[in-house]
Amino acid sequence: MYETIVTQGREKTHNGLAGIDSSKLKKLRSEHLKACFNLIDEMRHKLEFVARIKGVSFIDDAASRSPLSTWYALETVEGRVVWIANGVTSSNRASEYKRLRALAESKVERIICLGDKALYQTVFGDIVKDIIQVDTMAEAVTKAFYSSEENTKVLFSPSAENGISYEEQGETFKHEVNEL
Repeated sequence: MYETIVTQGREKTHNGLAGIDSSKLKKLRSEHLKACFNLIDEMRHKLEFVARIKGVSFIDDAASRSPLSTWYALETVEGRVVWIANGVTSSNRASEYKRLRALAESKVERIICLGDKALYQTVFGDIVKDIIQVDTMAEAVTKAFYSSEENTKVLFSPSAENGISYEEQGETFKHEVNEL
């Protein structure tokens, strides 16, 4: 639990404080307060800590299906990040992704795209050293792991729809991490 809270930071803290505030308002008993915190742990695929392998942390944020959600994830995760994203084929969405530039410049070492990398290359090519296109989650996780240094966070935050449910993509990400 400690690892999860440290890695995921603000989101867990804010949700926990909201649970405490609402329990005070309702004057709930301690067993109800425990139930509130148990609900927080059930938020799957939203900044969910998966594993730490040889100093590299893996975070599942598969529920983030928009640039704004990914902005929040990048803002929340501390340290250097390897970002695994869904490829984006529509170049008219570039303005939405430009909002991520400042965070990408300060945090993102590498972007690994599941599918077309053209939009990411256009928006981030001058500030992110590597933008890689892959075909499978297994390839994405492997490249992310072997190209990361200790204390790097590998963040799977798709930032776009790709026709696969976020639950399925998140479970696939976690499976591939556990296969390393």
